[in-house]
Amino acid sequence: MACQPGARMLGKRLRKAAFALRTGGVRGLMGRVGSALINLSQRGGGGPPLAPNIPTIIDIGDSDLDWLMPAVGGWLQRGNLYCFDYALRRLPPGTAILEIGSFTGLSTTILLTYRARIGASNPLFTCDRWNLADAGSQGLGPQGLVPATDYDAFIKDSFIRNVRFFGRGELPSTIELWSDDFFAAWRAGRELVDVFGRPARLGGPLGFVFIDGNHRYDFARRDFDNTDEFLAPGGFVLLDDSADAFGLDPARLAREIARRPDYELIIKNPNYLFRKRSPEANQTSH
Repeated sequence: MACQPGARMLGKRLRKAAFALRTGGVRGLMGRVGSALINLSQRGGGGPPLAPNIPTIIDIGDSDLDWLMPAVGGWLQRGNLYCFDYALRRLPPGTAILEIGSFTGLSTTILLTYRARIGASNPLFTCDRWNLADAGSQGLGPQGLVPATDYDAFIKDSFIRNVRFFGRGELPSTIELWSDDFFAAWRAGRELVDVFGRPARLGGPLGFVFIDGNHRYDFARRDFDNTDEFLAPGGFVLLDDSADAFGLDPARLAREIARRPDYELIIKNPNYLFRKRSPEANQTSH
């Protein structure tokens, strides 16, 4: 008997939940469930939330993205679309865009799409190590029949294929490094070879950073501290899975940033988007 569409969708969601639990533990699973509930609450014309603690978001998704997103795979809180668009339209001149954590390239391809629509020329950098084995996984699937190293290679190859196909020549400079090592290279102004085999010179001010790497507090905190070092005044930072409803570590970090005088909260949609104040604005805010 052929599998019905509803059954296929349920199976897909269960597989995603299982992966989130395996790779991120209970917190990872909570983040996926929370994101799915928020996305679901916006279907059918953006009606009221499914529950009081599920916020209503601004969703600017369109038919192009509705075709792109399932083809690329991965996860994306649809409220991030508005945050991407908002930040890219207001980038400080002479700054770069950075995405920390790329997986199969979903947010990367959307950033490329929005950058092209807006006509921005700011270079896009991304970093990821695609190394589930380092996270302690011995394998995936029944009895771990898919080795973690094979899975890592598959995800990396998927990223390269997706970005090449949907980027249509407008490729990012993607560096295969953990974010700590990436920022060390950025600080040193090193020239590295990206995953597409091209030289990439690192360094300089950043105008928008999407922090979507390891969601544990200590990792996310270091990503923000490194971002703050290079983020230009007027630049933006978006913390993935920072929605208050998720109750995850990025939400704790976001609340800490919100109390800082040198950052302005632009929106919670439901993830936190901040803009770095200029030194003059920072002085007047005291």
